[in-house]
Amino acid sequence: QVQLVESGGGLVQPGGSLRLSCAASGSIFSINAMGWYRQAPGKQRELVAVIYSGGSTNYADSVKGRFIISRDNAKNTVTVYLQMNSLKPEDTAVYYCNAVARLGPGQASGYWGQGTQVTVSS
Repeated sequence: QVQLVESGGGLVQPGGSLRLSCAASGSIFSINAMGWYRQAPGKQRELVAVIYSGGSTNYADSVKGRFIISRDNAKNTVTVYLQMNSLKPEDTAVYYCNAVARLGPGQASGYWGQGTQVTVSS
C-alpha cells in the first residue's frame, strides 16, 4: 500500500503564505504523478497542482503565479510540497494529496491523503 501523510495546513491572513507537505511511503514500485486537490464546502473536489515523474507540472488557472508544486526524492520516501503565496479567502478548503503509483508491474492506482484544512481569513 501507499501511505500519504500531509502537513502544513492552518489559518492564515489574506495575502499570506503557507507550505503544504505530503510524504509518500510504502511498497512503492514507481510514482507516475503526485498532486494536490482541494474541496471547499458545498463544492466538488478540484485539481490544484500536479507534478509528473519527469518533473513537468500543471496548475489550475486560479492558482497560477501564486502556488508552486515541487518534489523531493529521498531513498524510501517521496515528498511533494505546495508553496502557496498571496493566499485569498477563496483558497479556503480542505487540501488533499494524491499519488498515482504502482506497487509492482502493471496498472497504476490512485491514493489519497487524509486532507489538511487551509483557512484564509482576517
